Amino acid sequence: MAISITAALSVLLALSSIQLNDLTEACTCMPNHPQDAFCNSDIVIRAKVVGKKLLKDGPFGTMRYTIKQLKMYRGFNKIHHVQYVYTEAAESLCGVRLQVNKFQYLITGRVYDGKVYTGVCNFIVPWEKLTLSQRKGLNHRYQHGCNCKIKPCYYLPCFVTAKNECLWTDMLSDQGYMGHQAKHYVCIRQKEGYCSWYRGAAPPDKTRINATDP
Repeated sequence: MAISITAALSVLLALSSIQLNDLTEACTCMPNHPQDAFCNSDIVIRAKVVGKKLLKDGPFGTMRYTIKQLKMYRGFNKIHHVQYVYTEAAESLCGVRLQVNKFQYLITGRVYDGKVYTGVCNFIVPWEKLTLSQRKGLNHRYQHGCNCKIKPCYYLPCFVTAKNECLWTDMLSDQGYMGHQAKHYVCIRQKEGYCSWYRGAAPPDKTRINATDP
């Protein structure tokens, strides 16, 4: 009987170890251009974290961040003002760690039952690290490009297959997915109905560049 109990405990420990390993590898995120992050989010805000509290709900808990909302860029139809942002307490479940009373953040997320949820797969970055082009994108340009599709290119050759696509080639550079296109360009539909990369202060239809440039 003792041998059976020992064997059973060994099996349980082995299973627990396998589940723990699976859990630690559970959070994987696909590269996301800031414009796609904007267009695919329910909420996009600029905010400062002023407090946090671990809530004992679920097997690993939920972290609730108290924020001071400074500006909302997207989500007016979902919620009027964001006071709390929720994320998984476990980093293995894509929970994000935000610092209290240190940075202003750009935070994107989803709304469920009137609550804002976010995680490491969302676009979250200290405000000071955003480029001028990204800040302009948040104010109006990204919204104008939400009817376009940004197509990632991971290896050559790669092509656009529809007129509403812009080819995103940052992953081919040594900068990775947060390269020149992610930092400085927005994909916007032109008058002819085609989407193309755009950068500059002139109206989008006056400045055209090739779909593979930069």
